[in-house]
Amino acid sequence: MTRHFDGDRLVIASHNRGKVREFGDLLRPFGIKLVSAGELGLPEPVEDGATFRENAALKAHAAASGAQLPALSDDSGLAVSALDGQPGIYSARWAGPEKDFARAMQRVEEKLGDTADRSARFVCALALAWPDGDIEIFEGTVAGDLVCPPRGGRGFGYDPMFLPHGHTETFGEMDPAQKHEISHRADAFNQLVAGCFRKS
Repeated sequence: MTRHFDGDRLVIASHNRGKVREFGDLLRPFGIKLVSAGELGLPEPVEDGATFRENAALKAHAAASGAQLPALSDDSGLAVSALDGQPGIYSARWAGPEKDFARAMQRVEEKLGDTADRSARFVCALALAWPDGDIEIFEGTVAGDLVCPPRGGRGFGYDPMFLPHGHTETFGEMDPAQKHEISHRADAFNQLVAGCFRKS
């Protein structure tokens, strides 16, 4: 049985403003006061896990311990079928220290070359950790195909090159509310809510 979140403050264990903004949108119905790890000045832990779940757990535990509050973390990325799941857990690192995702998307396209298979999926692992060491982890996915050139200026990361199955707009073109309904983060978040949250 999963542990329920019963507090009124939650740390978002991220320094990524795009992710923090998405979490704010998703958590608004629960009346919880959110603060990010960046706002608290918490250091970013070394992400040396081998999976999305392991890295999410590392970040959640570090933030919960540092802030002495429950913390929610995300580890997510793009897994490209023809590249054996790359960039995967290294999705952010492909953008370099400058977080240049235009360059990261170009790198994906270069590696694909003339490959006909453009299938990919976004993966998101969410970890909710408490200062006492308890943790709950949920993983969500969304399948789609990659498009080139990237389309749209919304979203963040690899969103402009990802066309989810059954849709005509990339995540970079979609209204944020529509993306929130179908994204990998939404999939994981719905599982998290079902297991750990009650609407206020």
